[in-house]
Amino acid sequence: MHEIIHTTAAPAAIGPYNQAVRAGNFVFASGQLGLDPATGVLAEGVEAQARQALANLQAVLQAAGATFADVVKTTIFLTDMGDFQTVNTVYAAAFAADPPARSTVQVAALPRGGAVEIEMIAYQP
Repeated sequence: MHEIIHTTAAPAAIGPYNQAVRAGNFVFASGQLGLDPATGVLAEGVEAQARQALANLQAVLQAAGATFADVVKTTIFLTDMGDFQTVNTVYAAAFAADPPARSTVQVAALPRGGAVEIEMIAYQP
């Protein structure tokens, strides 16, 4: 049994997927780009995109009744590993205490020309 999570406070899915799915005690949040949920426009620059992607994920988690404190695993996708430190600084501010497990990988391209995409898994006992 699973529950589809959706909120208008984050960009709508741009493909055949959902913003998040709750399965038992887990919330699997799909990757978010730095798109403004109101306009669908990509934020300017990797730092702004990372901030917006995290804001979008926060909205999705909130719709599921979760917070960043519930996140146990994240994956960051970068189109340029040279942006690692910039994104890492933004990310560290969001997870100042007890950050979750994380992977960061470089990819050839992201949808809409994004520079960063972040996905999360949250657990609520």
